[in-house]
Amino acid sequence: MNGLYLVAIGGVPAKALEWIENTAAEWFPMPIRRLPPLSIPEGAYDAKRGQYQSVELMKMLAQNAPRDASRVLGVTDVDLEIPMLSFLFGQAQFDGPIAVVSLCRLHQEFYGLPPEESLLRERAAKEVLHELGHTFGLVHCADSKCAMSLATHIELVDAKAEQYCTHCGMQLVQRFASREE
Repeated sequence: MNGLYLVAIGGVPAKALEWIENTAAEWFPMPIRRLPPLSIPEGAYDAKRGQYQSVELMKMLAQNAPRDASRVLGVTDVDLEIPMLSFLFGQAQFDGPIAVVSLCRLHQEFYGLPPEESLLRERAAKEVLHELGHTFGLVHCADSKCAMSLATHIELVDAKAEQYCTHCGMQLVQRFASREE
C-alpha cells in the first residue's frame, strides 16, 4: 500500500508534527513519511478576512505530492477559510488524497487563554482523524463523541473522543480491506 505523507506548511512546531505522525500511525495501516516543509503559497492570503484560503494550500499539496502518495496531509498554523465559512479547522478531498489541518484555532492562546500543550495535542489528533477520515470516504457522524462528528466551534472539538465510533471505525477497516484486494 502506498504511503501517507505528512508536510508542514509554514511554521509548524516539530513536536506537533510528531503528535500528528503518531496519531496517523495508530489509525492508518500504511507507511508514514515526512516531506520537507512547504512555504505558504503566494496568493493564499485573503487580506479582507485576514485568513488563508485552504483550497490554495490543498492545490499546493496536490502539486507536490510524491507519485507513491496514497494520502498527503498538510499541517499549518495559519487560520484557514473558504468563502462560505468564516473559518475551518481543516479540509479534505472526500475520498481523495489531499487534506490539510490548521492548528491555529486549536491553540488555547487563540481564545485569549494560557497555552495548554496537552489540550492542543488532543485537539490536533481529533482533527487529523477527522480530515483523514474524509479522505477515506467517511462522512460526518451523528455521534458527537466520534472523531467524524462535525465541529463548527472549539467546544465541539473538545467534546469528541480521539477515536472513531464503532460504525465509522468499521467503515474505515472495510475501506482498507477493499484497498488491499
